[in-house]
Amino acid sequence: MKQAAIHNYLEQFFRANECDIIENRQDGLLKVKLTTDLDKLMMNRPFYWHYIEKIGGTPETATLTLKTNQLDEGGEFIHFGSPRLHQIFSSTKKLAPYIRLYHDKIQSHNMSTPLAPWLGINIKVSYQCDLKKDELLSLGLHLINGTIATHFHDQMEKLTLTPKIPNYCYTLAPLIKPFSGIRRMEVFIQEQIHRENHKWADDAKERWQNDQQLLEHFYEEDNEKPEAYLQEKAALKDQYEPNIHVQIINGGLFYLDSSVFIQ
Repeated sequence: MKQAAIHNYLEQFFRANECDIIENRQDGLLKVKLTTDLDKLMMNRPFYWHYIEKIGGTPETATLTLKTNQLDEGGEFIHFGSPRLHQIFSSTKKLAPYIRLYHDKIQSHNMSTPLAPWLGINIKVSYQCDLKKDELLSLGLHLINGTIATHFHDQMEKLTLTPKIPNYCYTLAPLIKPFSGIRRMEVFIQEQIHRENHKWADDAKERWQNDQQLLEHFYEEDNEKPEAYLQEKAALKDQYEPNIHVQIINGGLFYLDSSVFIQ
């Protein structure tokens, strides 16, 4: 996930949750005043909120200064993998894990326009061994013809979307149920992962084998291996064994005009 995309995501997240945007610089700095709900969810101040609510006082919510350009002075640096960004992903799931939006296309002749259903999901793929790499995927599935579009979120940013169906529009009934759609996208992700170069996993197994040989050499004179040997062997497995974790961050239904071109 590139830094510019992270900046856009942060801006949309805070605007969607009705935070005051105090400063928003496209070179990578965002300063926001949190709402009460987000302060409670993100800032870990239970005693403060208990006291304010007990006395009926006026709360002072926190202000966050976030930067996606590491060269900027001040602010908390946000990048893919940073604790704050993972916290925001988690908050997104709690606040709005699912949305329904409609393509707000301007009607020129007051003609009824059909809107086709798309299932969109944002997914985090984590490649883990003694090293870790995270990737963010955004997929859209046409719930009538089964087309799967990559970079779906980027495409949606180009459109005007609204939570209410626009005038002179009607929705087409899906032929593919959302649950079946998620299963289709799971298969798509598995196939995509299978086609990738997994040298990282082979390299991790080689490092694992080298450390395992050192461990065996250290305990080679012990006829009966002690508990410490078993613990160290298990620790090597936890450290080096390659794993791929796929996690859905959020998703929604998007009803779009058929003229929308999605690669």
